[in-house]
Amino acid sequence: MASAEELERKYVLRSWAVQGSMPYEEIVGGEGCWFWEKSGKKYLDFSSQWVNTNIGHQHPKVIEAIKEQAEKLCYIAPNFGNETRGKLAEQIVKYTPGDLNKVFFTLGGGESNDNAINLVRQVTGRYKVMARYRSYHGTTLGGLSISGDPRRQPAEPLLPGIVRLFDPYCYRCSFGQTYPGCGLECAEHIREVMLYEGPESIAAVFLEPVTGTNGVFVPPKEYLPRVREICDEFGVLLVADEVMTGWGRTGKWFGVENWDVVPDVMTMAKGVTQGYMPLGAVVVSQKIADYYDDNFFWYGLTYSGHPLACAAGIATVKIYEEENLIDNSARMGAKLKNRLDQIKEKHPSVGDVRSIGLFSSIELVKDRETKEPLAPWNGPDPGIMAKINKCLRDKGVYVYIRWNYLFIAPPLAINEEELKFGLDAVDECLELADKAL
Repeated sequence: MASAEELERKYVLRSWAVQGSMPYEEIVGGEGCWFWEKSGKKYLDFSSQWVNTNIGHQHPKVIEAIKEQAEKLCYIAPNFGNETRGKLAEQIVKYTPGDLNKVFFTLGGGESNDNAINLVRQVTGRYKVMARYRSYHGTTLGGLSISGDPRRQPAEPLLPGIVRLFDPYCYRCSFGQTYPGCGLECAEHIREVMLYEGPESIAAVFLEPVTGTNGVFVPPKEYLPRVREICDEFGVLLVADEVMTGWGRTGKWFGVENWDVVPDVMTMAKGVTQGYMPLGAVVVSQKIADYYDDNFFWYGLTYSGHPLACAAGIATVKIYEEENLIDNSARMGAKLKNRLDQIKEKHPSVGDVRSIGLFSSIELVKDRETKEPLAPWNGPDPGIMAKINKCLRDKGVYVYIRWNYLFIAPPLAINEEELKFGLDAVDECLELADKAL
């Protein structure tokens, strides 16, 4: 009988990998903040897989909710009503800020952003969409089109009408400035580009409140409020991609709440079900919801509002509430930030650390003065990052590593002892980076 590895290597195309050389690690179980291989080797999930297992692995209440729903009704087409869909939408709207009052369900973050692009173009009658160079919004056609991430490049040409913007990346400011004496050029530049493009042609600005897989860039406190003002000035919609930052990741229910900003549209996925079931959503303002009372909503998916996924979502939101996970994210996030500052002070290979709630990155450099990255941006595996990764795995800690970044984003359910275990391993393995200087 063929092994799992033999079957996958023969029949499965696996994400973001050269198929012939990708290592194979068979995961057979998980519980809480931990998961383990077939061999029994356990790992602390220090990046929540792909920043989605917020409540941890195999939470019994979510599993039970899926089982109960499966016994009642596994599937019904979205043109029929279903109780779970309405209940989850109510729970989502309970926590989204401002007047974000109506929900369209999708299967994930990329599909949420795809449908949000279509929606903002229809509602405004405009076709251009602005998005940032270091952003990531998914690998669907629309998600790739607005992503600045280099994963879009093999699929080009993509959708027309996409306008690129620079990021609020203070450590490597695109404008050569230093905050706070920078005039907030990263935001003012958006207004300038709008004027060049013709504001009357721009439907929306898409942004992650905190840029995710391109480096965890926590913006200056004035940035998002200023972007909101600029959008309002020209009647441009603001779309917040909360796929990673939503559901407590930043110490608030949603990332925009850290800056008291209410977008016109919010996209989400990941933390709404933890990945236990595929689910995403597009949440719109009351004004947009009212528009569709009299105009045809052209968008749909066979599995929109899938009963099993919605049941998982309802249980997940209840766990956030009952276990005070948003507060825990803020508390543990403060401890994480304090330790990261100590790590930066200790290790000359650490150029910058950025953190908000339980969402953080460590940026490694060859030289603090020149800020030359320890590994090239979008370059091949340089060796040292692979060694750091192996060191962490040997110590039983899984950290998502990309380019010269270590992404530390543990489950919101993590406790102080587990946080210390993971950070001790990071601290020790960074000695390898220091020796490589």
